[in-house]
Amino acid sequence: MGIVGLFVCAFIFPNLYNGVWFVVLVLSTFLGLDILILYLARTGIDATRETPEKLSNGDLNPVTISIKNHYTFPISIKIIDEIPFQFQVRDFKILRTIKASAQDKIGYDLRPTERGEYYFGNLNIYVSSPLKLISRRFTFDKDQMVPTYPSYIQLRKYDLLAFSNNLFQYGIKKIRRIGHTMEFEQIKEYVQGDDLRTLNWKATAKKNALMVNQFQDEKSQSVYLAIDKGRVMQMPFNGLSLLDYAINSTLVLANVILKKQDKAGIFAFSKKVENRVFAEKRGSQMQKILETLYNIKTDFFESDYSRLYVDIKKNINQRSLIILYTNFETMDGLNRQMPYLKGIAKSHLLVVVFFSNTELNEIINKKTDTIQEVYDKVIAEKFMFEKRLIANELKKYGIHSVLTQPENLTLDAINKYLEIKARGIL
Repeated sequence: MGIVGLFVCAFIFPNLYNGVWFVVLVLSTFLGLDILILYLARTGIDATRETPEKLSNGDLNPVTISIKNHYTFPISIKIIDEIPFQFQVRDFKILRTIKASAQDKIGYDLRPTERGEYYFGNLNIYVSSPLKLISRRFTFDKDQMVPTYPSYIQLRKYDLLAFSNNLFQYGIKKIRRIGHTMEFEQIKEYVQGDDLRTLNWKATAKKNALMVNQFQDEKSQSVYLAIDKGRVMQMPFNGLSLLDYAINSTLVLANVILKKQDKAGIFAFSKKVENRVFAEKRGSQMQKILETLYNIKTDFFESDYSRLYVDIKKNINQRSLIILYTNFETMDGLNRQMPYLKGIAKSHLLVVVFFSNTELNEIINKKTDTIQEVYDKVIAEKFMFEKRLIANELKKYGIHSVLTQPENLTLDAINKYLEIKARGIL
């Protein structure tokens, strides 16, 4: 643009004409030199994109780009990584300077919000010399596929929750153990604080010291995690659907159940019951559950609770703990399904996990200035109150419930399971 401007000036002042051509010659010389030093090296840079073996749904996943500069001068680079279309990022760009013959690592995070296969396109790197007249494009790692699984990062985070002496580290409430409906473990010497009702008088007489019976939680109890994948689970929260929150929670809770020496199983239902893993305690159970949760697909049809009731009655013969992830927005919605829930609760211990609509809190807590905002606030409070009515209605028929916010789902579900184990009501 500067040269164009000089040629315009040279039209007015003819004496500038030869000087402008000299500037053009100098620019062309530096341009040719820039092309020469950039393209003379066959492998100017090497780069690789390092991704996790699988992405964790709903979590930040690190992606690292490693770059090796083979040029003998510092370079300026512009990285344009063609990340999967699911993220809908159209302005990805990273600028960086790398010293001569040096190596650098550049990282960024991706947060997927749906399970499935994510395809990366080309890793495009544009390299400029210190002259910065042209850029040379290098392309690496074309068509790299990374699957996105349910949140295994949460699985590691809550791994220690299976052990009751570590619960306080995660803010889990301590459970008071009621009665002694637990399996006998061993006889040990009495220490201050032990329950005097557990004294073993025969062992005390033999040892000539106070001895008490020690109990442990009952093991090998069957726990099924049922996921409603109907339209009520389509509601989004922070990018993830309620269905994906339930899937992530199921993965973590299944791990805790197996660590507590119980048998964990899962199934999902909508128009029919599918994605079934029978409750077992074998070593490969977690991998089987992970693969099954990864493959859960749905069109968010209306869920058929009658089919759920019949399937449970037919396939689950032993009394089990069934934790049902679903959502009820109104009492009418609950009343339509209540006969089937009561039928399941007759033979099994049923826990219904459903969600509070956290977006209503913004409306409720917002200061009202107009009549319309007052109406909106009253309706929002009615919906929130109806959620509590649903929990009370379930309790009336002996059905346990967990009313939780999506971000607290995993923690609250683990709490409920540990509470049931501690009370020995299964």
